[in-house]
Amino acid sequence: MKILLLDVETSPNTAYVWGLFNQVIPIARLIETSHVMCFSAKWFGSEEVYFDSIYENSPKRMLKGIYSLLDEADVVVHYNGQKFDIPVLNREFILNGFTPPAPYKQVDLLKVARNQFRFASNKLDHIAQELGLGSKHETSFTLWVDCMNKDPAAWEKMKAYNINDVILLEEVYKRFLPWIKNHPNHGIYGEHGLVCPKCGSVYAHRRGYAFTVAGKYQRYKCKDCGGWFKDANIQKNQAPKDKYSNA
Repeated sequence: MKILLLDVETSPNTAYVWGLFNQVIPIARLIETSHVMCFSAKWFGSEEVYFDSIYENSPKRMLKGIYSLLDEADVVVHYNGQKFDIPVLNREFILNGFTPPAPYKQVDLLKVARNQFRFASNKLDHIAQELGLGSKHETSFTLWVDCMNKDPAAWEKMKAYNINDVILLEEVYKRFLPWIKNHPNHGIYGEHGLVCPKCGSVYAHRRGYAFTVAGKYQRYKCKDCGGWFKDANIQKNQAPKDKYSNA
């Protein structure tokens, strides 16, 4: 199973405004809409990190790079990507005449953070620091403005910022992995028999049984990621030889 970690940075919308507070900006005052400035991505478990931007390439060429990675992925991992990164990319794809990439499943770590834990903040930076995994690079809105003005030094900082984000994303993903419910199942992509559906490991302990309305299943705990899973086959109980038996 090919798992792609992805982070996208966009420009702000630019508009004419009359004031600074409680403004409703009509479309007529919009000068330029937000667009993808750059992206960083890597395959889970690989050392190579991909980065491209509208500073280094034309927007369409940059988008082709993102598109080809998505087209190859079975699963895409992101942070708030279901509401932001993926819809933003889809908008850019359709505006530039792209058809949809091959279907992929999504793992949004923001949803995992909200549903499985109660951190003081659900921001990626805070959670990474709480878990001792590092932190995001310090930055400010000025960096985006400087990049829009094609400042080479600003683009170097943006590249480092974006790449660090996707590396941090991978570290948080690894720590969250055993806690992720309904993670895409590694077992249906591989040729091995029973594997951990979360990480694909073939090493697991038998740890009791799981019971559902359908029946009883052998339960396992993965030796690698620590996640729990159960066998797909119902355990068969031998009928006791009692007074109802003909034997």
